[in-house]
Amino acid sequence: MPGTDWRSEEAYSDLKKAEAADVAWEWLRRDPDYQEDYRRLSRRQRSSATTSHLRRKWGLSFSS
Repeated sequence: MPGTDWRSEEAYSDLKKAEAADVAWEWLRRDPDYQEDYRRLSRRQRSSATTSHLRRKWGLSFSS
């Protein structure tokens, strides 16, 4: 919810039901460094090496 007034309790009412992973994702996706790394990854041809680098740097894991 970029652009949302963070002081508005109503705008974030769903966070009351959020789990730790949900809160972590909300924090991560707002991080300017993460956004830049993701943009770089999106511009390059995705390879397992660049994806692995992003996972290691940001501590990401994905279930399959």
